[in-house]
Amino acid sequence: MNSIIFLLATLIIYAGAKKLYKRFPRVYLSPLLTTPLVLVIVLLIMKIPYTNYNEGGHLLSLLLQPATIAFAIPLYKNLPTLKKHASAIIASVLCGSLVAVSTSALFAKLLHLDHNLMSSIIPRSITTPIAMNVSQAIGGVPTITAVFVIITGLIGSMIGPYMVKWFRIESEIARGILFGTAAHGTGTSKAFELSSLTGTISSISMILSALFTLATTPILALMMLP
Repeated sequence: MNSIIFLLATLIIYAGAKKLYKRFPRVYLSPLLTTPLVLVIVLLIMKIPYTNYNEGGHLLSLLLQPATIAFAIPLYKNLPTLKKHASAIIASVLCGSLVAVSTSALFAKLLHLDHNLMSSIIPRSITTPIAMNVSQAIGGVPTITAVFVIITGLIGSMIGPYMVKWFRIESEIARGILFGTAAHGTGTSKAFELSSLTGTISSISMILSALFTLATTPILALMMLP
């Protein structure tokens, strides 16, 4: 019974946050930011342990993988455009992925973090389900990785629109690569607000980034982790 209550509570809070964001489209009112904050406040006030809440909350986590697969629909619809710009997309995402993994490891080293925490931070720039698997494979803590993934996505979706404006990025292809590579699913949601094509390119960039990171992280981890 508790699982259903917590699941419904999460959905209601998210629906309210989304409605507020539609009325006042400010970055700091993004449902992906306000929903967790409201949930944390409610749990703290009501003194509900996270393990109790997660009886229902984890059901939403199970939807991450089919939600990621659903991005295939806009990819199929824009297949000719993707083929035309395939080389630019692949090269850009590969470079972005390598930079994300390398800078994460270097940043963790500068802070003298232990092995488990360093391994948890490294895959922060890819979508949650894959990031958690990569983290576990290299000795990290998947739940900590999920937190860093969310933080990365939120920061990316907040900063991304300003980057587009400051650097005058007019190309929808470039915008999509920016959001998908730097801010994965959260960035992709923001990209779809700009245009369907931008969101589609962001989707493929997010998927490619996950594949590249999945392939390169174990090698880089051996080289850079203590």
